Amino acid sequence: MRWNPPDKWVISKEITHPLIIDDPTFEQAQTLLKRHRLGLDIPQRQRPARNAYVFRGLIYCAACQRRMQGQYNHGAAYYRCRFPQEYALANEVSHPRNVYLREDALTDPLDTWLATAFDPDRLEKTITVMADAQLGKRASPAIAAARTTIAECDAKLERYRAALDAGADPSVVSSWIAQTQAERTRAETDLHTPDSAAPRRMTQEEITTLVQALGHIVTVLHDADPADKAEVYRQLGLRLTYHPQTQTVHAKADLSAHRGPMGRVRGATRTEAPPPITIGKTLRLSRL
Repeated sequence: MRWNPPDKWVISKEITHPLIIDDPTFEQAQTLLKRHRLGLDIPQRQRPARNAYVFRGLIYCAACQRRMQGQYNHGAAYYRCRFPQEYALANEVSHPRNVYLREDALTDPLDTWLATAFDPDRLEKTITVMADAQLGKRASPAIAAARTTIAECDAKLERYRAALDAGADPSVVSSWIAQTQAERTRAETDLHTPDSAAPRRMTQEEITTLVQALGHIVTVLHDADPADKAEVYRQLGLRLTYHPQTQTVHAKADLSAHRGPMGRVRGATRTEAPPPITIGKTLRLSRL
């Protein structure tokens, strides 16, 4: 039981009753119905967010390290972290039942810090801080493994020498020493071989170019609408950690978090993504 294809339809050659619609109209209607069934030519509209949150997905609770969720109360935007008491006890976490942070209490201190950090009179200091931050980066796993191997080989060689002094068979101990020295030599080679996986440090000129480009983006913050502000914060790679006990927020900006050409926001400048580099500051909230 299925429909025959149109080329096998049996159509009367004689018109037995007046036409309701003509053939072209019928074919057009069939085409529209088919496209509708396939979901073609139907605009896919995104449902706009009911409320706009400029820090959406960027604020974390210091007590549990979870993202705080947006919530509107009396027309004002808040971020809340709700941690049921039984979960806190089970995970041995000291956490209030509800933690609230008002959005506009953070906006002014954050924008002020960003504007100050990228102010032309303070660019040199910001560049120096960013360059110094690279010195504290951990060694790559390969480098760490090579250093561990060298330390273990040194300890073995000390034991083998002690065994020789104690009267052990020199031929046996000598083979142990030769193997250990060869292993140590390989580790020394690995230690001094450039690691392609390790992040390359940025030069002073690269940092200067990055800071100047980001400075253009920060200038749009003051008069930007919430959607533009949210985009700027996202491109700056912000991570905001709220400490309710001290009523402070630790702000950290990963200036290469976007990992690609920076988008244009109301005339902002494009720049290529540099190696990871961050700046941070603890902000005191403007109001509670």
